Parts: sequence; structure tokens; C-alpha cells
Amino acid sequence: MYGTWGVFLGGILLLQVLQLSMGLDNGLALKPPMGWMSWERFRCITDCKLYPDECISEKLFRRHADLLVSEGYADAGYEYVIIDDCWLEKNRDNDTQKLVPDRKRFPNGLNALSDHIHYQGLKFGLYQDYGTNTCAGYPGVIKHMKLDAQTFADWDVDYVKLDGCYANISDMATGYPEFGRLLNETGRPMVYSCSWPAYQEDAGEMPDYESLKQHCNLWRNWDDIEDSLESLMQIIDYFAKNQDRIQPHGGPGHWNDPDMLLLGNYGLSYDQSKLQMAIWAIMAAPLIMSNDLAAVRPEIKAILQNRAVIAVDQDELGIQGRRVLSRNQIEVWKRPITPVTKSGHHSYAVAFVSRRDDGAPYRIPFTVKEFGLTNPNGYNVQDLYDVSNKLGIFQSESQFITRVNPNGVTFYKFTAL
Repeated sequence: MYGTWGVFLGGILLLQVLQLSMGLDNGLALKPPMGWMSWERFRCITDCKLYPDECISEKLFRRHADLLVSEGYADAGYEYVIIDDCWLEKNRDNDTQKLVPDRKRFPNGLNALSDHIHYQGLKFGLYQDYGTNTCAGYPGVIKHMKLDAQTFADWDVDYVKLDGCYANISDMATGYPEFGRLLNETGRPMVYSCSWPAYQEDAGEMPDYESLKQHCNLWRNWDDIEDSLESLMQIIDYFAKNQDRIQPHGGPGHWNDPDMLLLGNYGLSYDQSKLQMAIWAIMAAPLIMSNDLAAVRPEIKAILQNRAVIAVDQDELGIQGRRVLSRNQIEVWKRPITPVTKSGHHSYAVAFVSRRDDGAPYRIPFTVKEFGLTNPNGYNVQDLYDVSNKLGIFQSESQFITRVNPNGVTFYKFTAL
């Protein structure tokens, strides 16, 4: 009897071990990751003679690690410095088959850069591709996945972004989880950012979100963001139109990723910058900047470091918000957040997004219950972009009036009483 019971318990233990090794289960990204990535602003600029301050190089990433700290971004929560594509030599090492950082642009290798980033109290992220090549034509991980996972661990990487160019889409649903398992096996905690849903959606296939939640900390759902309002709104529309099948799967340790923040670049106005920051917070999106931090204007820096908006994005409940209403080209987005009353009523972040292009701010009234806010004790309302602007207490039947700039946003916290 005792021998049979021991075998039974041993079998349960073995099953638990297998489940842990099969799934990601790394305990990371319990809140949406925040940081800085090179791609949107610096792309694949590799000519360091022509563009010494913009080329993908050790210098660029050291400089931005330093700026994250000196300009106050690290204090606001931005912690990852992530190298995107174009950091590699065109070929692997002939003898070891290991990946090799570009010897001219990263002369001290990635361990030295990783050490510098960690010395600043930050974390180090790195890009690769589940394919024969990266999107820019550098070596991918196919046929070298175990070696590359261990190499990342040896370089003290904290965050891995795995793209999906030059890969068979039919292999992604098994290949991405396999690479996540190999990252886990190294013993080094690494946030794992997957891209396979974006490629499947483009091919008309439906992503398996249950598998994604098991194997990835975050995943790109759709198209790359470009530096324009048009691109931003297309991504927002995608998430709104598909929210019923996407929204339930975001949460602590596994996030939907609408792509990088455009703030501080060329394509968005001040009001449009506020709009992206607000909707990314509503969607519990990773806040990954991609800009030249030395050139960000003070008013845009203030948006990126707005502690009240960041607190919404990082809310401990981790519930992704939704678009709940649209009237006269004004959209209402809301997200349940803390605090939650003893009777179970959430507080909410509520954003009013203007899709209008007429020449004046648009005044629009709602009743609070139209947003689905029904706490019988009401809500204390505060403007998240002007925390000194406390609007007072509103009941479900109260009229709430806001005035939104064209292509802009107003953003409030409704604290349940």
C-alpha cells in the first residue's frame, strides 16, 4: 500500500515538474513592462560614420541607459533597455556557431553593455527572430535555439523579443513555446515577448491565446506601429473591434502588446501624444518608448512621466480595458482599477477619445451610468492629466460633461466611494 502511494505521489510530483518545464511559468512581467527600445526611432541605421549618434551601436544603448536615469524615466518606472534588430554580424561564429554582435559597432561585446545597463539599476533586453533570419537579414534562431537561449543567459539578458520573419507560420505555435521552454531551462529569468499572433493574424489564422498565456509574457497582436496618427488609430481600432476575443487574455504575466509608444518622435502632436498614452494605459499595454530621449520636448516628457497615468497602466489588478461607447465621434474607453470597495465596486479609468477633426474642442455630456459605473455611493472624479483638477463626486445618475480637443483625449479616474 505504502509503495503504491509513494509511486502515486511521485507521479504527481513528476507531472508538476513537467508542467513547469513545459510552460513558461517564470513569474515575470506581473505588471506591463516599461522601458525603451530602439526600433521605431533608430530602425536599422548601421552607418556610424554618417550617423554617429543614431546608429545601432554600444554607444547608442549606453547613452539611452544613462538618459533613462538622468532624465527621470527610471524613477517613473521605465526599466528595460532593449536592443532591436541589426545588432549582429551577418554570420555566426564559424567554430562555435554562436551569435556574434557586430564587432565594429559593439566593440566590447554584449556582456560589457549588459554590465553598464545593470550598473544603472536597469535591465537588458535583446531582439531575435524565430526564423532563418531576422527581419533585417541577420541570423535567426532556427536550428540553434538551445545554443541561443544559453547565449542570452550568458550575456545576462533580462528580456527577449522574438520576431517572426523568414519563418514558417505553421511552425510558430510549437516553435515559440519551445524557445520559451529553453529560455526557462537556462535558469536565468528572462521576460519573453512573442510575435506569432501578429503573423498568424496577417495570414488569416486565429491565434491560440490560451497557449500564448502559458508560454509568453507578452505578445504582439497585430501590425507594427508607424510614426503617424493614422497608424496609431488603426491599431486602436483593431483592438476595439477585436476586444471580445483579445481583452480577456491580457493580465499579470501575460499581456497584449499594441506596440511601442510614439511619443517624442515626429508624427504625433501634443494632444495625440496624450491620446496614445491614455489608451495604452487603458489597455494595460507595455509602455515601451522608442525615441531619442535627449531630444524629447519637456511637454512630451511630462506625458511620458505622468505618474497618475502610469499608475493606471500598472494597476495591480491587471485588467485590460475596453471601448464601451461611441457617440458623435467621441469614443469612451474604460478600465477597472483599484481601489475596489468592500461591496465589490471597482474604481475606473475613463478616457474620452475624439475622432473629430473640426476646428474646436467638442463638448459632450453623458450620464455616469452610460459608462457602466453603478456604485450606489458614487465616485470621486479626478483629471489624470491635471491631478490638481478634482471634479467632485458623481453619482450614477449624474451628468458628466467633458470637452475634447480634435484628435485628442480627456482622461479621468473615477474612484469608487
